[in-house]
Amino acid sequence: MIKEKSKKNKTIDLKLAEMSDYVNRCVNVGSPVEFETIRNKMILGDAFLVMDYLPPQIVDLLIVDPPYNLSKDYHGNKILKTTEEEYRVFTKRWMEAVKRLLKPTASIYVCSDWTSSLVIGDELTKHFILQNRITWQREKGRGSSNNWKNGLEDIWFATMSKDYGFHVEDVLIRKKVVAPYRENGLPKDWEETPSGNFRNTHPSNFWDDITIPYWSMVENTAHPAQKPEKLLAKLILASSNSGEVVLDPFAGAGSTAVTAKKLGRSFISIEQNPLYCGWAEIRLEQADIDKTIQGYEDGVFWERNTRIAKR
Repeated sequence: MIKEKSKKNKTIDLKLAEMSDYVNRCVNVGSPVEFETIRNKMILGDAFLVMDYLPPQIVDLLIVDPPYNLSKDYHGNKILKTTEEEYRVFTKRWMEAVKRLLKPTASIYVCSDWTSSLVIGDELTKHFILQNRITWQREKGRGSSNNWKNGLEDIWFATMSKDYGFHVEDVLIRKKVVAPYRENGLPKDWEETPSGNFRNTHPSNFWDDITIPYWSMVENTAHPAQKPEKLLAKLILASSNSGEVVLDPFAGAGSTAVTAKKLGRSFISIEQNPLYCGWAEIRLEQADIDKTIQGYEDGVFWERNTRIAKR
């Protein structure tokens, strides 16, 4: 007997046979294409083959969430852990392939876990200008009886040149004020509201306000390594302008594309698994109606569990 999913469970997990209309919305690229053909499109195909056919210097922001060097089953596409040198070859290959697509002013963000981070950070220094390393806290993760629980991931920040944009005022964090200080009886550098006392602060390179998508969140899918829209929103708002192009060559269930669309950016996303492309198209359709991003409201990012976006 198949157990029905709870009505509160919003996870997108439709089977491929149920999504033919959505999968057919994805485009295939097997020869050189014009920019307008791929703008705001999910491309179904192998990123290494597809990128050879894309026009040069069209991308303002690159967000890469490559497979980590772990054994994982991506719904039938099984990837096995390799040696560090083999993973380095893979990393170098995609960096060289994507480089010609980036504008001279482009910014780059690359996700990694603690082991792949060692390779990715090193290779980035050979191709781009390394600017920083963001470490973000996953509130989920399996424990271990003989090691520390892995609760952190890295995001490397790099640029094509020293000429790049960074909009810190667009990624302010709203934090609760525990001990509010007043000057002449008025709040100093904080805001008094009916919901509590808050201060907007500049973000650091350690993020502890991210919630991993779970079953009751609209953005959740059955993808085994989905990144939160809130996390991607920070990258997109900080390092792109409205209308600019965001490229994600390993798109998964389309989180980068969906977040870019919600924030008024153009996107190009590439994914080789048709199942994930279908899920992405469902989410892109939903984004036409609902542009909210959980944890981002009123132009600021709220600390975890302090603000839930209205649905």
